[in-house]
Amino acid sequence: MKTQISFVCQQCGYETSQWMGKCPECGEWNSLKEFKISNFKSQISNKSQISNSKPKQLSEVKYEEKTRLKTGFSEADGVLGGGIVPGSVILLAGDPGIGKSTLLLQVALNLASKQKVLYLSGEESEQQIKLRAQRISADDKNGLSVLSITNTDQAISVIEQEAPGLVIVDSIQTMDSEALAGLSGSVGQVRYAASAFIKAAKSLNIPIILVGHVTKEGMVAGPMVLSHMVDTVMFLEGEKNTGTRILRSLKNRFGPVDEVGVFSMQENGLEEIKNPEQIFLTKGKENAPGSVLVVTMEGTRAFLVEIQALVLFSKLPFPRRVVSGFEPKRLELLLAVLQKHGKLAVETMDVFINVAGGLKLSDPAADLAVCLAIYSSLKNVSLAKTIGIGEVGLLGELRAVNFLEKRTNQARKLGFTNIIDSSKHRTLSSVLKTLQ
Repeated sequence: MKTQISFVCQQCGYETSQWMGKCPECGEWNSLKEFKISNFKSQISNKSQISNSKPKQLSEVKYEEKTRLKTGFSEADGVLGGGIVPGSVILLAGDPGIGKSTLLLQVALNLASKQKVLYLSGEESEQQIKLRAQRISADDKNGLSVLSITNTDQAISVIEQEAPGLVIVDSIQTMDSEALAGLSGSVGQVRYAASAFIKAAKSLNIPIILVGHVTKEGMVAGPMVLSHMVDTVMFLEGEKNTGTRILRSLKNRFGPVDEVGVFSMQENGLEEIKNPEQIFLTKGKENAPGSVLVVTMEGTRAFLVEIQALVLFSKLPFPRRVVSGFEPKRLELLLAVLQKHGKLAVETMDVFINVAGGLKLSDPAADLAVCLAIYSSLKNVSLAKTIGIGEVGLLGELRAVNFLEKRTNQARKLGFTNIIDSSKHRTLSSVLKTLQ
């Protein structure tokens, strides 16, 4: 077994045969680390890959729609494009303690009654998984097998012997192999483990879900090539103190990449929220100033979100701008437009913006709702059951947004009739005049 030396960038995965102080790919300094590559032969047969190497015309290729595995959560199935495709590899990432392992264990319990599921854990023992499963479900599922293992090659052998219908690996950063030098979580070990599991999934036609850690910047830990190797990359995000969890698809070879699933963390695990309005709308103080609604689009789904604003006179030389769930720089832009075109004295005010429910808004259609919420709090005027939909430009104009008809239909469906959008007003100043 021959061993060769290679240097791999810890940031982007760039590989070279000699050490460099600066990575030529991403520009990071001192990011190239040395590791040894062994010519290790996997136990998975390559007969299916080398049996037919002759290229075919595209018209000659026969395609058969594969039956997808239903996870038991309609929210997760929608993000995946209808379910889990056999032979695919899914990477699920998220912050520590956000609920990745809980979600996958619930999926495993849902599927265990129909087929065999193998749960490989490098972070928890079988007893810990059993304890969490009892908290989630009182029924023991005979179709769910658990194994605490960290060796990549042994894990591949177990998958070949058991031949389950679904494999969950928690997590890819804990897997290592004696064929490579370096600790678990290093670039070489992560790349080797990911390559081995992908090879097993494709050759055995078994779907595999990999759990991935994230860095402090919110990126998947390990080489960037890991995200390129898998078929689907999903992120589970949310605020720990709110309990709201958003499942997003950042990459999907078998479905859309703009769908989201909404969950709520409860004592017995994650519960899917099919009507997001029940957690994103505040009940009780409907007439309080500073509250305006917006219909946001997450993929093809439209749901209402409440934007809250609090505007106070500031005694500081530089007034505070505190934002939760909205882009801070975007708020600065909107405040400048309000001061210039809306004639509002916001330069001496502390402005606090919060998106109810812990959702992070990046939809430009929320601009008008933010401006109306600031106006409502500043003038102490209630805008109860008012919905603002529109993008605000630097010239004070209201720009049209995508799916405006679908947004307005969703608002009317829930009983809201006072809708302010770009089809009724051209400028922000004209909107504010109608409110005076």
